[in-house]
Amino acid sequence: MTDNDHRHYSLPAFFPALQQQINTQLMKTLLVATDFSANARHAAEYGYSLAKQIKANIVLCNAVIVPAEVPQSGMVAWPMYESDELLTDSSNELEKLKKHLEKTDHGHDFKPAISFKNGPGTVTDVVQSYVSNSKVDLVVMGTHGSSGLSQFLLGNHSSNMINNTTKPLMLISPETQVLPVKKIAFATDFTHPESDLECLYHLIPLAKLLGAEILLTHIYNEQTQSPALEKAIKHFMTEVSNKANYPHIYYRSIKNSHMETGLGWLCEHGQVDMLVMVHRPHSFFYKLLKSSHCEKMAGHIAVPLLVFPAAE
Repeated sequence: MTDNDHRHYSLPAFFPALQQQINTQLMKTLLVATDFSANARHAAEYGYSLAKQIKANIVLCNAVIVPAEVPQSGMVAWPMYESDELLTDSSNELEKLKKHLEKTDHGHDFKPAISFKNGPGTVTDVVQSYVSNSKVDLVVMGTHGSSGLSQFLLGNHSSNMINNTTKPLMLISPETQVLPVKKIAFATDFTHPESDLECLYHLIPLAKLLGAEILLTHIYNEQTQSPALEKAIKHFMTEVSNKANYPHIYYRSIKNSHMETGLGWLCEHGQVDMLVMVHRPHSFFYKLLKSSHCEKMAGHIAVPLLVFPAAE
């Protein structure tokens, strides 16, 4: 087999699904972080479209940058007003963004209710403060810079968000098209099966609302293949078949010497509308953040990247 050869299997749907109740709590609130840049507006538009599909409401959130901080590329540099004036300006911009989203919604179906929140501090601090005191099911953010995903992942504030988020975090690149999600790729290396299963079970309700299939994806090479791994994969698939209670889950393995280029190939050629990864210390996603190949991957990823914090 050569690079990007693959195996694709359907999971059997005949196992009884009564052995475990999967968490079916629906997503009701999406927090959309914005700095009012063009990329952030695009992410807000994607978040609004997603909220319409799953019938959720939206909280627009802005972190007011203190004048002493140097704003990152693509962010608005606020003048040195008093803090109250900075917050007032932020509130005015949030109101403008809210009206923009409502004005561009020409449908007659569900319309998400939009509220907003702002506060002084870093994006991570403001978002986490709100999330810890309010019911939020998903955080949506845009990527920045011409290099897209790599610039976002390697930036300080974005890495902090990924490392500290306690909620699923969806990253939207400037190249992401606002389209219905019909296929979700869930990437796993099967080294933490219990944690991955827990995250998968939390993903299923979203997939159901979207009417999307889930493609369990494993990037492998000769060095990573072993009888123990094959046994772990078989056990993982049996657990999913027994307990997921969702028939639209499939498995696909892709042979590639680099996981990031393999995932990039999948997103480019596999008709994937969303890529899901679980982030934990020293996981393959953690290695991807540190990888020199991240720049190559960024050139291929134009779909939303949904990051789940590892289940404890």
